[in-house]
Amino acid sequence: MNVIGGKWKIIILYHLRGSILRFGELKKRIPHITQKMLTQQLRELERDGLVKRTVYPEVPPRVEYQSTYLSDELRPIIDMLCDWGERQQAESKL
Repeated sequence: MNVIGGKWKIIILYHLRGSILRFGELKKRIPHITQKMLTQQLRELERDGLVKRTVYPEVPPRVEYQSTYLSDELRPIIDMLCDWGERQQAESKL
């Protein structure tokens, strides 16, 4: 839980699954996260081996993020959490 706990990490991993995204693309997909928090969470996910960060030597520098094999193993759990959340949201509207 220390590795994926918190408000944002699961959401970041959800958006990275099967995708390679730049920082700005992630920020657009998660509009309520601050730039500082996104940076911090990505660094922690990279440190823990759940996200791979690739820097391209261009001007301006291009940085891409993608999920790793380790985070891909979490995909069924993330899917279950999303399904549960959708059911709860649907039930609260009744």
